[in-house]
Amino acid sequence: MGFWGLTAIGFSNILGSGWLFAAMFAAQIAGPASLLSWVGAGLLSALVALVMVELGASRPEGGGTVRWPLYASGRLVGTMVGWSVLLSVGGTAAEITAIMQYSAHYLPRLYNGHTLSASGLGLALGVSVVLTSLNWFGVQLFARVNNAVSVFKVVVPTITVIALFASGLHTGDRLTSHGGFAPYGYAACLSALSAGGIVYSVNGFQAPLDFSGEARDPRRTMPSSVLAGIGLSVAMYLALQLAFLYAVPERLLGNGWKGVDFDSPFGQLALLLNLQWLSSLLYVDAVISPGGSAYVGVAIDSRHTYALAKNGLLPRTVMQVDRRFGTPNRALALNLAVIVVFLLPFGGWQNIVSVMGDMYLLIYASSSVAAAVFLFSPRDRLPGWVPGLRAIAPVAFVISGEFVYWSGWHDLRLALPLVLGGLLLFLFLRRQESRATLRRELGDGAWLVVYLAALTLLSWLGTFGGSGRLRAPWDSVTVAVLALAVFWWAVTAGVRRLDRG
Repeated sequence: MGFWGLTAIGFSNILGSGWLFAAMFAAQIAGPASLLSWVGAGLLSALVALVMVELGASRPEGGGTVRWPLYASGRLVGTMVGWSVLLSVGGTAAEITAIMQYSAHYLPRLYNGHTLSASGLGLALGVSVVLTSLNWFGVQLFARVNNAVSVFKVVVPTITVIALFASGLHTGDRLTSHGGFAPYGYAACLSALSAGGIVYSVNGFQAPLDFSGEARDPRRTMPSSVLAGIGLSVAMYLALQLAFLYAVPERLLGNGWKGVDFDSPFGQLALLLNLQWLSSLLYVDAVISPGGSAYVGVAIDSRHTYALAKNGLLPRTVMQVDRRFGTPNRALALNLAVIVVFLLPFGGWQNIVSVMGDMYLLIYASSSVAAAVFLFSPRDRLPGWVPGLRAIAPVAFVISGEFVYWSGWHDLRLALPLVLGGLLLFLFLRRQESRATLRRELGDGAWLVVYLAALTLLSWLGTFGGSGRLRAPWDSVTVAVLALAVFWWAVTAGVRRLDRG
């Protein structure tokens, strides 16, 4: 695959169900200041992406985001990151759930209150099977279908922005009225990153890296395709956020931005503005956009699962690749089962994305450590194609940690203990190892266990849904100091491990 195919993968993976929901949730939390949240998320994602680009371009490998932490930090980190990746397969279920929520506009029997009904679950399972089947028939078919879907996903949001601005029903300057630009304070911009769905929406920029083993000239195409995908997607999200802020009818803002609440934000806005044609188009796209992201997600997850088998976390039989189509079909089948498991207990889009974002951020943090380890190790040094990577890697690690922390205690109390369950899995898989080997592997990866435990404690103590014992901004400052200390511990341990051979 070349530049355009890889860029389309990144863009399609980013611009999924998030554009249908995040503008409203972000406005509820931060008001017009949510625009700053989108800009910040885009800049920080680009910074993290530079680290992953260096790894993808210098070590192209299918499912590389799973393999790099194992190479750099050993089996404990590899197992815990792999466990998180296996859990994050459930993120594809969020896209399928978004399809169900919008489809319920025409098929109300899909839901019993806030949970999928038997018929809704059956339809969701059918969509999952179709997406898996499309990925079954090779990379070239995948790229062609994804390119076609990406075109549609650009056209509909663009039409939405133009139509909402052309409606002419907004009054006054919405960026300063109704409480001002930041009616709930600028700290709300940080909360909007996670609770508003912004982190989840911008997440997905790493998608081209998981196809680095199938890319033409990855050194040249990988950096430009990843950054292009981020830039195009953030520009689209900013336009959509502005359109939402200006299109909401004045009568709905009596209680401020917190009082604006829709089940299907842009679809219902179009109806309120007498744009029935746009509403119909949006409800169609509510199937296409999440479906396109889920389609890419299924493909990426299969590469991750393939890599997990190479890491020894799953049976080697999962690595079997179909000779006709070149796809890891057994990995696809396993991921289908995981998606089904996540569809069962969750009823809505926001319930899934609030936890899944933290799983993704762990991959970013561990990749930052891997890049620094390879930079400082004399045995396996990176070529340093990305200028300033020695400074970028620790900053990217700190950013990932802050994003995790800002997601709030309500989500972290579930997500981080789940990730720490990877430690138990590691101990089970290595139960036959000698005590000396086990002690050495625990020493190599202890930084991740300590880091996750400390983040859990700080989240409980802090102001983002926690007890408030550690007040702002000192809670975020403490997280940054902790992250820097753990980063250098992790890099030192990784370099020492590589030097051991």
